Amino acid sequence: MKTDELIAFLSQDLEPARRGMVLRWLMLGLTLGMAVSALAMMTMLGPRPDLHAAMRGGAFWMKFCYTLALALLGFIIVQRQASAGADSRGAIAALAAPVVALTLLAGSQLSAPTANSAKLLMGDTWIVCPWLILALSLPIFAGLFMALRRLAPTRLATAGASAGLLAGASAATLYGFHCPELAAPFVLIWYTLGIAAAAGLGAVLGRWMLAW
Repeated sequence: MKTDELIAFLSQDLEPARRGMVLRWLMLGLTLGMAVSALAMMTMLGPRPDLHAAMRGGAFWMKFCYTLALALLGFIIVQRQASAGADSRGAIAALAAPVVALTLLAGSQLSAPTANSAKLLMGDTWIVCPWLILALSLPIFAGLFMALRRLAPTRLATAGASAGLLAGASAATLYGFHCPELAAPFVLIWYTLGIAAAAGLGAVLGRWMLAW
């Protein structure tokens, strides 16, 4: 059988994918994972005791907006990676924006005349922060990988990394309701490290877990 005949034979019964299928699968995986991670955060860690007071301050929303921005960009990237041939370079480049903005704020806090640099950088929970974010990201990670395996990613490491980024940033957003740290330098280092660890894990696992 000639190549053209084989291609025609294999594709004769193919039908176009239903509109919105990628979005529906990703939202299902994300929602299920977020539900499990939120339950784990509430039962195993719990919200910070002064959450209502903290939410009245700008520092809490700085942290929330940083992780949420990374999660939203991660969702855009993973949605494009889930479709064969889609271009995600613009969204990947846009990741620099929230990181640069938080870096400028962190630099401003560290340069203040009365700044306690060690406290701003290390806080009281640096040793557990990235690990808890990574742990909370695992259910979200699993849900997104479940969705991606039903879709058509072609750059497997990049698709896995983008799923890890979304999972890590979503987990960091949830973790922020428990974490007492509000300093921009702390968030920049330790939250970003936890998110990056999830993205790195996704890149490694994506090569074989997302293979067709």
